Amino acid sequence: MSETSWGRRKYRTTNWKAYNAALKARGDLTIWLDSGLQWLAPPTGKRGRSQTFSDAAIQFCLTIKCLFGLPLRQTLGLVQSLLKMAGLPWAAPDYSTVCRRQKGIDVRVHYRPSRNGLHMLADSTGIKFLGEGEWKTKKHGAERRRQWRKVHLGIDAETLQIRAIVVTTNEVGDSPVAAELLSQIPSHEKLASFTGDGAHDTQDVHEACHYWGAIPIIPPRKGARLRKGLAFAHRNEAVRACKRLGRVIWKRWSGYHRRSLVETKMNCFKRLGEKVMARTFERQVAELNIRASILNRFTELGTPQTVAVA
Repeated sequence: MSETSWGRRKYRTTNWKAYNAALKARGDLTIWLDSGLQWLAPPTGKRGRSQTFSDAAIQFCLTIKCLFGLPLRQTLGLVQSLLKMAGLPWAAPDYSTVCRRQKGIDVRVHYRPSRNGLHMLADSTGIKFLGEGEWKTKKHGAERRRQWRKVHLGIDAETLQIRAIVVTTNEVGDSPVAAELLSQIPSHEKLASFTGDGAHDTQDVHEACHYWGAIPIIPPRKGARLRKGLAFAHRNEAVRACKRLGRVIWKRWSGYHRRSLVETKMNCFKRLGEKVMARTFERQVAELNIRASILNRFTELGTPQTVAVA
C-alpha cells in the first residue's frame, strides 16, 4: 500500500541553504564565547571575600561540559585552551569552584519574544540520573534504584524556543506544574493559548489559563461533562464540539496537532544526554536549564521552513 493511502504527506525544505549553514554553525565553538562577556565578577561592596568569576563565566563552563559530556576537570582544560586560542587574557576557574557555584547559579535561558502573542506548547519527559543502562536492564531486569527527574517544557509554537522549564521528581504530574510554566512568561508579553495533552484537563490548569488570559487547547477526557464557571468556558466548548463533530475534527479545528512540535523538542533535549551527570537536585536543575539554553541557541541560528508537497 502506498504512503499516500495512509494519509502521509511529504514536505520540502524551502530554505535549505540557510538551514545548512545554521547546522554547520552549531559546531562552531565561538558562538558560545563572546569577547564582551563579563568574565570576572563585579565587586559587591559587602563584607567578606567577593566571587572571582561571574555567573556568565560559570554558565559558559557548564555549557561546554554539557555539550561534550565531559567531567569537570576535562571541561576546564578545554575551556582554558579555548580562551587561549581566542586570545582572551582570562583564567579558567578550578573544578571545585564550578561545582560549588553550580548549586546556586541562576541560569539565563535566552530567547526571542513572540510577536503576536505566545502560543505555548507543553509536555514532559523523564531524564535518568540513577540506575544501570538499558542493556543491563534488558538482560537482567530493572533495579529498584532506577530514578528519573521529570522535565516539563513549554515552547513557543512560532519560534520553537523553550520559554518555560520546570524540573521535578518523577512522582509529580503534568497538571500541577502548568501554573508554574505560565508564570515564567513576562507579564508584558501576551499569552494567546496553552496547548497540552489530556493529562492537563484538570481544574487547576483551566483556572491558571483563565488567570493568565490564555485559551486552553486541551482535549477533554472521555465522558467529560460540562462545568460551571468562567474558567471552563473554553473547555465546555471543546466538550460540545467533541460530542457533535468528533475528537478528530476538533483537534484539526483547534490546532491541537501543533503539540507534536514540543514532542520533537523533547527528542532534541534527550539528544544532549539520556542521563544527567550531577548528583544533587539543585545541580541537576542547573544542568537541565543549561540544556534548554543550548537548544535555544541552536534554534536561534536557524530552523527549517517546510511546505507540503502535493
